[in-house]
Amino acid sequence: MTDLAPVLQAFFTDRLARQRHASGQTVTAYRDAWRLLLAFTCERTGKQPSKLSIADLDAPLICSFLDHLEHERGNGARSRNARLAAVRSMFAYAALRYPEHAETIARVLAIPAKKFDRAVVTWLTEPEVDALLAAPDKATWTGRRDHAMLTLAAQAGLRVSELTGLARGDVHLGSGPHVSCHGKGRKERITPLATVTITVLRAWLTERHGEPQRPLFPNRTGGRLSRDAVEKRLAQHVTTAAAQCPSLKTKNVTAHTLRHTAAMRLLHAGVDTSVIALWLGHERADTTQIYLHADLELKEKALALTAPANTKPGRYKPPDRLLAFLESL
Repeated sequence: MTDLAPVLQAFFTDRLARQRHASGQTVTAYRDAWRLLLAFTCERTGKQPSKLSIADLDAPLICSFLDHLEHERGNGARSRNARLAAVRSMFAYAALRYPEHAETIARVLAIPAKKFDRAVVTWLTEPEVDALLAAPDKATWTGRRDHAMLTLAAQAGLRVSELTGLARGDVHLGSGPHVSCHGKGRKERITPLATVTITVLRAWLTERHGEPQRPLFPNRTGGRLSRDAVEKRLAQHVTTAAAQCPSLKTKNVTAHTLRHTAAMRLLHAGVDTSVIALWLGHERADTTQIYLHADLELKEKALALTAPANTKPGRYKPPDRLLAFLESL
């Protein structure tokens, strides 16, 4: 093996697993990025992965790989940047071990992330939420499971990974009812539950027997639901709900849309954005600013408080009633 193979193996086993104690999702994401890069490099150079050197992965090749992700694999800018972050992280680790490759490594680390337009977040209105929650067929086991899962997602604002990772023992319906989840960045988070959610979960837990460590929302074999399974079930229920609420047809509703919905509910209720950030488990409070940008109603209220341009200063005086009547005709 050349110098690339041992440092790449040490990066995953020593750097990620031992030093950083990275989550399984992080290890999987980095692994997939490097599998794609090695396959691309082998095709370009004709070398097997174990024969590749750090010098083979120079900046021009990495840039070609990123272009390949965008134009041939159809990845967006976010996915491209995530792959680049995985490559950068390994090269930063290799810089301490192979100073002879400092120039190659520095050029790779200097590759900039790609900027992208941030779309306005999509969320559901109250009638749309009601239609979606009414869509699952509660006469079936899967329908009752989906109803409980969607109710919790819309109220608690959990990520898909947090939702599918819940166990029966993570739901506490006694004094101070709440749900505990293992969130992004290995952070534990506790989210209080609303009365309606408590009622739905209590009924589901009565039906869902088993040990506390068993999945709260299992698949038919008793295992954890996958992300794709959640998105598939949600898409089916959105189609059903759209028959009663046509506005759903104009929205791309994903599991993350329910997370945005929970945030917008809190914002409309007057909750401070710093509290919303804690509720959602955001690393930084400024991440929650996307909901302020998306809230047209909040902007309209701010506009109503401002004076129109070219208005005369002074207190407003209503017009004569007779003139107002004539002007309204």
